[in-house]
Amino acid sequence: MSVVAQDVADDRDDDAIVAPTARWRRAARWLRRNPVSAAAIVVIGLLVFIAVFAPVLEPYKPDVPDPMAVLKPPSWAHPLGTDGFGRDVLSRIIDATTLDLSIALAATLVALSIGMVVGALSGYRGGWVDLIVLRLVDVLMAFPAFVLAMGITAALGNSIANVAIALSMTQLPAYIRLVRGEMLRVRTLEYAEAAVSIGNPSWRVALVHLLPNCLPPLTVQATLAMGYAVLTMASLSFIGLGIAPPQSEWGSMTADGATYMSTGEWWLFVFPGVAIVVTVLAFNLVGDALRDLLDPRLRGTR
Repeated sequence: MSVVAQDVADDRDDDAIVAPTARWRRAARWLRRNPVSAAAIVVIGLLVFIAVFAPVLEPYKPDVPDPMAVLKPPSWAHPLGTDGFGRDVLSRIIDATTLDLSIALAATLVALSIGMVVGALSGYRGGWVDLIVLRLVDVLMAFPAFVLAMGITAALGNSIANVAIALSMTQLPAYIRLVRGEMLRVRTLEYAEAAVSIGNPSWRVALVHLLPNCLPPLTVQATLAMGYAVLTMASLSFIGLGIAPPQSEWGSMTADGATYMSTGEWWLFVFPGVAIVVTVLAFNLVGDALRDLLDPRLRGTR
């Protein structure tokens, strides 16, 4: 290897080391300027930690009743009190964290995967393919998201898999329209024409060369969708169409606690409700933060 070639290789190695460091520094500066977003990221990290290590963190078995501890208020033995069957509320909230986040994540990933492929092919090919996809999307969007989820769970049953399917269907139109719009923009750029000119098939141009450039807005949408999925799932459980008891779930716990409002057992609905609010708010704040970071038009405004 010549001296010049060796110098070029060394420079590339230095750039590979410096570039990630510079990105981390920019991210750290941005977090210092946005403490609310930083707090939201910490909350989501804490929720993921709780979801992963729930069996270790639960002080009691979440679904085992205790007739001697029925409707106990918050105390040292039961920090968030007990419910009408003597089950520890804290343990049930921790157990529900795993279920709620898992279903929301699964539904978001399924909808994101299908929406990316369908939206990319629709936006790139156009013609009758695009027309059929748009009409199907219009049919789904004709129903409010929550009403559509209610209809699907009422028809299929309120199992975990069916709730995940319902949540995926409510998210799918947003991903398809978002990817389609981005594909219409990037397919006219020079690198797209270069990919076509060297003989790549249409599907490869759309999915391999163009789709990666549509990922930043998809990342923002997926983060926001996680919060909406948690809220929708809790709403379905609250009206009896979500996760069936005795499985721990924030919405069903809030619904059960609402029956005790008149008798003063406030902890039964307050703490599960707080868990829902904090989770949804954290995902929304992180989604807004990602939008600010990934959108070049907003980087210098905040």
